[in-house]
Amino acid sequence: MTITTYYHPGYAAPIGDHVMPITKFGMVADGLAGNAAVRLAEPEPLTEADLRRVHTSEYIEAVRTGEPRALAESQKMSWSPELFPSVRLTGGGCLAAARRALEDGVSAALVSGFHHAHADHGEGFCTFNSLVVTADVLHAAGAIRRIAVLDMDLHYGNGTASLAPARPYLFNLSIYGNDYDRNQAFRDVSTVRHVDGSNHRSIALPNGSGRAEMLEAMERGLPQILAWGRPDLILYQAGADPYREDPYSPLELDHDDLRERDRRALAWAKEEGIPIAWVLAGGYTKDTSQVVRVHLSTFEAAREVFA
Repeated sequence: MTITTYYHPGYAAPIGDHVMPITKFGMVADGLAGNAAVRLAEPEPLTEADLRRVHTSEYIEAVRTGEPRALAESQKMSWSPELFPSVRLTGGGCLAAARRALEDGVSAALVSGFHHAHADHGEGFCTFNSLVVTADVLHAAGAIRRIAVLDMDLHYGNGTASLAPARPYLFNLSIYGNDYDRNQAFRDVSTVRHVDGSNHRSIALPNGSGRAEMLEAMERGLPQILAWGRPDLILYQAGADPYREDPYSPLELDHDDLRERDRRALAWAKEEGIPIAWVLAGGYTKDTSQVVRVHLSTFEAAREVFA
């Protein structure tokens, strides 16, 4: 089958010399060129009404106008007039992929899910929480009754967890190897202890964890989604930052390990008959080609699973 994948050149806003490789989205799109199993399509941007389902008016206005500057840059990226159109487009990509997955069974967006963003501010290079906005828009439209986020970015999805308790139709599972709290990363997952709730759970991977520990965490975690209630859709954060050469990663995971992670996640969704849409999430290896390689491997795993 052909996997419809959402990309727009406008995803990339000018953020200067930054650890977040914003050029990677275009590089992944270039890497998919000529791939008969992938169809690239452009999404519509999120509307301000979509954003207001999750984020405060004050925060949205700050990102739109740049004032107050501290709030507009609370995600730790320099503000520019291009930022607001950019994040509306990336959020639109996540929403479009979710809608397409409901029709086709699988889809992708060359965007980040922005799982650190809270209702009233951004964190960790995440401006608006596209995962939760997507969940809210689909739920309000009656397209889904329940939705689950499988977050396998390196970092704990603290923003999504903060937004989950008010949304009983959303389940968030974060399997992580680097903690995140109050706009600060903690390499040692034992440093910060999170209190899980009925619809947001987390599994920490200790420093040095490899394939066996990661797959065991998935074996423990995935049934928790079904125990909560079978979702109508899964949003999967396929982060590149667990890669062992990433400057933030204390894990021992190579390209083959991450490809197997993706294959397991996608195959589980298919076996359970649950549509799945994935986004690219983090990746900060100095050699951006290594980040792109992780993301392209996700498409290889999807082609294997959904062929």
